[in-house]
Amino acid sequence: MKRYIKNWVPATLIGCAMALTSCVGDLDVKPIDPNKNTTPTPEQLLSKCYADLGLAGQSGPDGDCDIDGLDGGTTGFVRQLFNTNELPTDEAICNWGDPGISEFNFATYGSTHPMANGFYYRLFFGVTVCNQYINTFGSFNATMTAEARFLRALNYFYLMDLYGNVPFTEELRDGVAPQYSRKQLYSYIESELLAIEPTLAAPQPKRSTDAGYGRVDRAAAWLLLARLYLNAEVYTGTPQWQKAADYAQRVMNSPYHLYTGATTNGWTAYQQLFMGNNGESGASVEAILPVLQDGKTTASYGTTLFLMASTFDGGIVVNQNGATGNNVTETWAGNRARKDLVEKFFPSGTVPHVHAKDMPAAAGDDRALFDGKQGDGSNRNLDQANPAQVGVFANGFAVAKFNNWKTDGTAGHDPKFPDTDFFLMRAAEAYLTYAEATARLNGGQTTTAGTAAVNQLRARAHASQRTSGSYTLRELLDEWSREFYFEGRRRTDLIRFNCFGGSNSYTWSWKGGTHAGTQIPASKNIYALPANEINVSQGKLKQNTDY
Repeated sequence: MKRYIKNWVPATLIGCAMALTSCVGDLDVKPIDPNKNTTPTPEQLLSKCYADLGLAGQSGPDGDCDIDGLDGGTTGFVRQLFNTNELPTDEAICNWGDPGISEFNFATYGSTHPMANGFYYRLFFGVTVCNQYINTFGSFNATMTAEARFLRALNYFYLMDLYGNVPFTEELRDGVAPQYSRKQLYSYIESELLAIEPTLAAPQPKRSTDAGYGRVDRAAAWLLLARLYLNAEVYTGTPQWQKAADYAQRVMNSPYHLYTGATTNGWTAYQQLFMGNNGESGASVEAILPVLQDGKTTASYGTTLFLMASTFDGGIVVNQNGATGNNVTETWAGNRARKDLVEKFFPSGTVPHVHAKDMPAAAGDDRALFDGKQGDGSNRNLDQANPAQVGVFANGFAVAKFNNWKTDGTAGHDPKFPDTDFFLMRAAEAYLTYAEATARLNGGQTTTAGTAAVNQLRARAHASQRTSGSYTLRELLDEWSREFYFEGRRRTDLIRFNCFGGSNSYTWSWKGGTHAGTQIPASKNIYALPANEINVSQGKLKQNTDY
């Protein structure tokens, strides 16, 4: 199909293969044979804009990647969002020997890092598909065009956050596009979201059986604006705390809200956000932007299968009925928790060695979904004491947050690939955004309303709440981790709190490659542009500092 679609991509990204298959429920279209000389419909092309978040290509999990030269199994959007934003932080560490994993673990990545470079191209592919839609079908339907513009802005947001100053274009073109500064990208994203907000559909949570499930509405624009403003000081040098609070409050006042459904067959409300029927159980009242997965129709190694298979081995028990595993056949045993993450749930005591089904009760917090036991009954080590231990899955507590179990006990659609949707944007973010933004305007302490917002999250998790006094900024940083660990945002939060590169105010195990943790350069707060991009740009692109 690539010969029929004119597109601009970064200098070394050529041959974007794009057959167009619907993965959005109400865009009911039939797949197009990529070998046929045909033109996509507007519905099909918009579907592809969404599909890029959940699929690596058009030929199934083992087929060709959309991006020439990259492996479809390892370069999915969610998989690389996890790797770039979780592995270099205090939350996750991986024992695999794949090229680039060690550099992620220790935050020693450079301009030739294969996975960081792959995510760069994945994000630009997303931009390209959206540009294709807007340039070809921009006048077809105002709401659909607003959705494509939102998805383009979302891809540019991640490019700005991860890579700083990147090429920018809204056109379909050949060659190297002009390089925009972070400040320029910030202004562009802000203006785009403000412009499209009135045209997007009114905010309305949906279930997978509802038309439009998985498509963005105004709440998505509000939440992305809130995220943009919350990090404005990092991106532009000028804080925008009040704007962050205002847009977060819009989300909190919308029909989207925290899911607080009853515990069902032992599965708590928090757990139900990450299970195989999260699109059907009612949990999607919190899902402002779900990335849709179905074991039969959206098989992918790079979305929720990655999040559960990479964190499980065969001995983990999260199901209250005692069944082991994650309800898919895949258990890759790679990513697990750093001790610093687990200890956030046990600040005053010894961490118990119990299975994940018992850990929330031990922690007094439903979000503590860690497994401290191996399949043979022996204890997992909480820590990785030396480099050799980093390479062994049993060193570090397993994370049992994502699974393909269903609250009603029914089977998944496929034994290998999960039905679990990934809630890329969920309403809980607005509550912590509001609490943090108003705390920064209040001398570093939460206001009464901000305290109440945090308490709502903790109440949902059956954790203790602050009935008097306030939460400090440092406590909020920990709360961001307890609520969102392994969801692909931790690096961004640490940078905003000046706790990542260039600061010794906060260290964690194996930060910078030492067991005790050490400072990493401020230059690591953004990733390098791919070296090949710089080399072939003929001086038009400038590399980020110290790469």
